Amino acid sequence: MRHASVETFGTTPGGDPVHLLRLENGGSRAAVMSWGASLQDYRVQGWGAPVILGSPDFSAYLGPLLHCGAIAGRVANRIAKGRAMLQGRVVALDRNENGKTCLHGGARGTSLRNWTIAEHDSAQVVLKVTLPDGEGGFPGRLDITARYALEEDGALRLTLSARTDAPTFCNLAHHAYWSFAPEDGLQHHDLTLPADSYLPVDADLIPLGPPASLDGTRFDFRKPRAVKRAGDALLDHNFCFAEPTQALRPLCCLDYGPMRLEVEADSPGLQIYEGAHLDTGLAATLTGMPYGANAGLAIEPQAWPDAPNHPEYPDIRLNPDETYRQVSRFHPHVRD
Repeated sequence: MRHASVETFGTTPGGDPVHLLRLENGGSRAAVMSWGASLQDYRVQGWGAPVILGSPDFSAYLGPLLHCGAIAGRVANRIAKGRAMLQGRVVALDRNENGKTCLHGGARGTSLRNWTIAEHDSAQVVLKVTLPDGEGGFPGRLDITARYALEEDGALRLTLSARTDAPTFCNLAHHAYWSFAPEDGLQHHDLTLPADSYLPVDADLIPLGPPASLDGTRFDFRKPRAVKRAGDALLDHNFCFAEPTQALRPLCCLDYGPMRLEVEADSPGLQIYEGAHLDTGLAATLTGMPYGANAGLAIEPQAWPDAPNHPEYPDIRLNPDETYRQVSRFHPHVRD
């Protein structure tokens, strides 16, 4: 197997080199960088533009493209008031979002760290990172592995796994923004999502309680619907599926003209965020044009947000005798 070359892409705030690897298979090309174990670029046969948002300049990922394409964790999404119950005690966590919530694992989560490249070849790369006990307030050392692999049909499979030495929480998610035409926004991107329920949220985007029916809501995508229409409320919500499965199941499709993105995963939830706050300003982008609000759609297979504070939600606790595992498959392609 031909080995991919490792390029230097930038320098972390601490002075360490950020590496970039380019993958190719099945007519697709992708680039993965060590910062945040991030998908930096992804292009597929038959389409002349990237299918994700990104930048050729690393500095953008420290500013307007924070978390873009990265692995978010150790707990992706939000934990209300930075507090969680674990084994009968309250765990105090970073409140790194508006001083209120713990977002994406806190101030030093997985998307804000430089991962180590463990192995790679022309079609796949394995990256690793270790989060120390107590970082962000989370107990337990957590060893995490991410494997990106381009498959024979050009689809991208992401396998995430983790082990801990003490009871903790773990909920990892891939935070790429998908778009076939960033300059066009999301008004002509149609989303199909077969979930029957979702989690309504408060002003801090924290779930209010049990899943609610999608009937009659702006969030009903069981039939294809434009992601964003004039007057639509903010879309930054978790869609609820059954308990995690051993096999991949279809979670959603995103269509634009001749192009389709099919997403499968084994997770019990899917967070969809319309990129309402995107604004790259003068930062370089993969298309050469600025990304504004709704330039891309974050499609994030994961567990449900704020799970530690809702015993009725799928459990995100991880114990030392267990292995966390999540598999997602993203397949952008020209429709038949």
